[in-house]
Amino acid sequence: MISNLHYISQGETPKEHLENIRRMCAAGADWIQLRLKNEAYETVLETAKAAKEICDQFQVKLIINDFPEVVKEVNASGVHLGKEDNCPLEARKLLGPNKIIGGTANTLEDCERLCEKQVDYIGLGPFRFTTTKKNLSPILGPAGYRKLLSNLRAKGKSIPVIAIGGIIPEDLPVLAESGVNGVAISGWLTTHPKPEMIFRRIQQQFSEKQL
Repeated sequence: MISNLHYISQGETPKEHLENIRRMCAAGADWIQLRLKNEAYETVLETAKAAKEICDQFQVKLIINDFPEVVKEVNASGVHLGKEDNCPLEARKLLGPNKIIGGTANTLEDCERLCEKQVDYIGLGPFRFTTTKKNLSPILGPAGYRKLLSNLRAKGKSIPVIAIGGIIPEDLPVLAESGVNGVAISGWLTTHPKPEMIFRRIQQQFSEKQL
């Protein structure tokens, strides 16, 4: 089952990432993606080990961004691969049939390619401008999501799609109506004083999208 809320970890240091992960798990998260950029492999591995311990305490799925080798090493739930990262088919060979593999897409062609490579879900975006990602792809906006998802469904693709990129509270109704199965959020959740309220709100907003 693919969650309707993916928390993308955030922090100035690996320690801050772990602190925020623990806070989100305590607030009710069921899906955490550890996203450490510009860090050495060993740092990612050690942080992932600590994140796995936290997530196991709360029975939360842990997804590792970019590093299928780390997923295998720490026995995380799966990996999320960006457009410039490893091929999902290669990740599947390494991880086997039971791990979750997600991929990032910006166009219908990206989505079709990921479906062919048998990913378990697609992170589609960006919805709007976001400061958490460099080399941002073209922004989709509400109309872009509706058109792309309509075309994807018309081609018989029923893969779960998660909206990503600068999402704020006011976006939830329009995203739910567009047909996405959920949202991935980083900055808004990290800075919110009561993240448990956001988890409840999103669960209600996307309750009909549960898989």
